[in-house]
Amino acid sequence: MDDESKMKLMKERILGSYAWQRDIIKPLSKDYDCTPEELKDVFFKLFDMSTLEASHGTLDIAQEICLAKKFHADLRLCWYIGTLEIITPEEGDELKEKLVAQVKSGKNYDDALKDGQLELFELLKEKSEY
Repeated sequence: MDDESKMKLMKERILGSYAWQRDIIKPLSKDYDCTPEELKDVFFKLFDMSTLEASHGTLDIAQEICLAKKFHADLRLCWYIGTLEIITPEEGDELKEKLVAQVKSGKNYDDALKDGQLELFELLKEKSEY
């Protein structure tokens, strides 16, 4: 087996791995309304070996960042942190990190968001008492 064939086989193994299929290929293929095989072929052509090896962990971290940004928007933290300056950035980050951890542990996003809204309101009430 020549080097090119070995690289192709290694890339196939990475893209076909359980973690890649579970975390990346299957969810994105649903989003893009394509088959997992189609998406796997696109990624196979787009990425070199080193990118594929490093990407799963990077994409996992990116997913957490995106989830935290979604909570930031849905809780309207830009109002309370940036515009009104009622809540500190650290308090907002702490709340988002807690909610991201809940979702990663299996809690439904909407349920975690509701918890966050209630916690945010309690924080606002505390701030109103000086």
